[in-house]
Amino acid sequence: MAYTESTMVNLGTKAPDFNLQDVISNKIISFNEIKGANGTVVMFICNHCPYVIHVNEELIHLADDYASRGIGFVAISSNDVINYPQDGPDKMKDHALKTGYNFPYLFDETQEVAKAYEAACTPDLYVFDENDLLYYRGRIDDARPGTGKTITGKDIRQAMDSMLDSEPAPKKQYPSGGCNIKWKKF
Repeated sequence: MAYTESTMVNLGTKAPDFNLQDVISNKIISFNEIKGANGTVVMFICNHCPYVIHVNEELIHLADDYASRGIGFVAISSNDVINYPQDGPDKMKDHALKTGYNFPYLFDETQEVAKAYEAACTPDLYVFDENDLLYYRGRIDDARPGTGKTITGKDIRQAMDSMLDSEPAPKKQYPSGGCNIKWKKF
């Protein structure tokens, strides 16, 4: 698995819409259905990436802490399931239920949504404001597997707090990093 960093899409970019299957409820969910009144967090993750496994608990805490403040949360898996069957919809559902995800977990079979967001890695996180404009993209914090650092979520939490306080987007934003998205080969 090649370590890959976020593409760092331009701040102010409009959130691309989507209509994807939630593997937990089997419903088709759009961006408008999951967006929060005060902002939305779109997370590209997968089941097997050690970088995602490392932050799973914090992703749940983030949704717990910020959903009540009007922030919507959604996770999307876009990996090629032919070559990575552990990231298929049935395994996604099992993983989400076992891990305790408190947000929809969507399957991007065509990978069109990942391409629209310019997602590059797992985890790759995007925070959109109440107008669906990109406010923050990048890492949760500086903890990575094997570093011994405690996961705090400080970077994304500071960004969401600033957004909720109507402050300008943080000037310094660091890319997320993890496994590359497993693109289909044509």
